[in-house]
Amino acid sequence: QVQLVETGGGLVQAGGSLRLSCAASGRTFSSNAMGWFRQVPGKDREFVAAINWRGFNKDYADSAKGRFTISRDNTKNTVYLQMNSLKPEDSAVYYCAAANSLVLRVGVDEYDYWGQGTQVTVSS
Repeated sequence: QVQLVETGGGLVQAGGSLRLSCAASGRTFSSNAMGWFRQVPGKDREFVAAINWRGFNKDYADSAKGRFTISRDNTKNTVYLQMNSLKPEDSAVYYCAAANSLVLRVGVDEYDYWGQGTQVTVSS
């Protein structure tokens, strides 16, 4: 089992930045690929960013490319999502997820553990 706790959400003006953190506990964090997803009411949860177990390979949704950066610190059992140049359409609940995989994954169904989510609201 892996327990995930996200922090760092909040209210920010358009053009601003936020850094989300996801602290993991339980089984060995460093053997999990990690991802960030987001969801707004009435819509499916969507992929934002993913990183493999070592942090060498990363992938981003088109909406996140050039603005968001995913990273991880396996010594701290933490994965991060740095979000810059935020837009109102980035407003959502952001979820951290862990997959029983060394290789990064982009599908919601490919992840095995989920955090409770953190709200990000971007005002115009």
